[in-house]
Amino acid sequence: MKQKACKVCNLIHEEEKCPKCGSKESTESFKGRIVVFNPEKSEITKKLNIKEKGNFAIKTR
Repeated sequence: MKQKACKVCNLIHEEEKCPKCGSKESTESFKGRIVVFNPEKSEITKKLNIKEKGNFAIKTR
């Protein structure tokens, strides 16, 4: 199955709906990827408003 990014929370996943927020609004067209291991200590996660670990798209289309 192809990876998709949720248009609501930007989580990259392969499921039909987003396992994080439950949205079915996903796209296969996304730019960049950020893998978050420690969101509490990351400046990037603060700018992108990411509060948990995971694999996220930087920008969705």
